[in-house]
Amino acid sequence: MKKVFPLIVVLISLSVVGILFIQMSWINNAIKLKHEEFLRAVNNSLKGSADAMQNQFISKQKEVPVGSASRRFLLEQNFTTQTWFTKEELAGIIQGALKENGIKRPFEFCILDMFKNPVFVSDGFHGEDMEDAFPIGLATDNNSMNQETLYLSIHEDKNQVVRQMWWIILASIIFTTIIISAFIVTVRTLFNQKKISEIKSDFINNMTHELKTPLATISLAIDALTNEKVIHDAEKVKLYSSMIKEENKRMNKQVEKILQAARLEKEEIKLALQKLDAHQVISKVADNLALQIQERSGTLTLRLNASNPMIDADEVHFSNIIFNLLDNALKYSAGVPHIELETFSHGNGMISIKVKDNGIGMDKETQARIFEKFYRAHTGNLHNVKGFGLGLSYVKAIVDAHEGRIKVESAPGKGSSFTITLPQQG
Repeated sequence: MKKVFPLIVVLISLSVVGILFIQMSWINNAIKLKHEEFLRAVNNSLKGSADAMQNQFISKQKEVPVGSASRRFLLEQNFTTQTWFTKEELAGIIQGALKENGIKRPFEFCILDMFKNPVFVSDGFHGEDMEDAFPIGLATDNNSMNQETLYLSIHEDKNQVVRQMWWIILASIIFTTIIISAFIVTVRTLFNQKKISEIKSDFINNMTHELKTPLATISLAIDALTNEKVIHDAEKVKLYSSMIKEENKRMNKQVEKILQAARLEKEEIKLALQKLDAHQVISKVADNLALQIQERSGTLTLRLNASNPMIDADEVHFSNIIFNLLDNALKYSAGVPHIELETFSHGNGMISIKVKDNGIGMDKETQARIFEKFYRAHTGNLHNVKGFGLGLSYVKAIVDAHEGRIKVESAPGKGSSFTITLPQQG
């Protein structure tokens, strides 16, 4: 999976880049074709204009020549726009030729004789226009003394090209966006699948460890009970039976945590709300943890300062919230734990409960993910932290169910503080 995953991402990335390149090349080629089509239309218009001028010149003669040879001779000898046309006539001929070739753009023109002297210049034609103007010779013989050259200035409307191709460009953008979106979703899904796979592996490892330890203890206790010396010793029988009972309770708690997580995911948790004194519940949970804290020579300081500790809450779940927060503070303390729990009231009918420790702390990335199910923070050199990574996700879900909120403040090496805020009993 480690090798396949990057390969899939690289292949998809190359495919998307290739498709984008092909799309851009196709659009660019289409624009080039439109430009070439415009140039062909202009050249056809120039040829059409020259032919129309020659035809009108012939039609203005007193004696219309018969046969192509006579026509050519007359054009070579006598054709000139200066004598036979007005500027308005020439403009009309050019406009008609352009229209016939599908060009409706404004234009300007200039006609120069063989010595580059102007014969006709339209009102809007300027000297700098000559550089980009399209030329065509008007005489049939390039060596004719009456050779004149028509220069047509007409600017290509790039926006018109885009307007003509708008549906192609729009479709290309839409489909490209769909492809990129599909790529992003695919990569994100792959990352999520990889993450879920890692979480599943961690969860199985943690669950195996958490269940293996009590099972091993129970197995040893049962073996001891079958020993002849122990069977006749009532005190030892009582001791080993108590061990089996305690380890069985421990396994039941772990199984219950997993079932709780499943119920939370299905939103099957139903709260049995009742009027509770938050201070009493906190004190009770603190007493239950007192021995564990004393074993590590730590301290738990309670500052129950809330003026109104009454809340509407589910006693079991509220107790579990406090227990999980205190238990986390205890587990993630690398040295001697010093834990502080403080309550305070807000003027808006809310009560806050803050649990602060002197533990290993968390970086910003960890803080953003600690409420995710099965997520466990990296503990560095602290290898004795046990659990499934369900505690804080459970706390968050229950706080939300009570219409409260939770926030965390922490920094690596400086401990952490969790603050839950719940509505007070009205």
